[in-house]
Amino acid sequence: MRDSFQDDLKQLDGRLATMAETAAEAMRRATRALLEIDLPLAEEVISGDAALDDQRAACEDEAYSLLALQAPVAGDLRAVLAAVYCAEKLERMGDLAAHVAGAARRGHPEPTVPAALAPVFAELGQVTSAMADRLAGLVHGEARGGYAELSRADETVDALHARVMATITSAGWGEGQRTAVALTLLTRYYERFADQAVSVAKRLEFAATGDLPG
Repeated sequence: MRDSFQDDLKQLDGRLATMAETAAEAMRRATRALLEIDLPLAEEVISGDAALDDQRAACEDEAYSLLALQAPVAGDLRAVLAAVYCAEKLERMGDLAAHVAGAARRGHPEPTVPAALAPVFAELGQVTSAMADRLAGLVHGEARGGYAELSRADETVDALHARVMATITSAGWGEGQRTAVALTLLTRYYERFADQAVSVAKRLEFAATGDLPG
């Protein structure tokens, strides 16, 4: 029974890792659609978000089944409950990537991001997608230290967000209010994506160690 339970936990971990990888790829593709004004790619990201919804449902079903049938305790219980918590956050990350793609679709055929800010948004996409990729590694590897690592990455995202906000609120901003509002929303999507990733890392570390970092 114990070996079977550990096998089920590994399967649950595999689902979480797949969700993290899916969220990472969604953000990469959404950012590319945004910066390259690629409408078909934006549509693919938006329609593909349903896959993360399905993965979350499957993860929760497996976790609740383990709780009901195996009655885990201590570290095993933390691991199962963490899977439910993390699946919700990862699904939300997919939603946020789809929001970025939605912004690209709304702005098409005009660029949503002015050329001067394109490098900042390219970096936002790189940093946030790398955070999601790192979560997949934390699920399968050593989770200790993951929260501190992703918190540092989150600080980079916050700094990039602040750079965009400083630009669009400066006296020299010439792109208009509509563009400024669109960029405010966009940076918020990236910022929230990063925040969710940090929350996942924190819960994974707690599940692995029993100590809540922070």
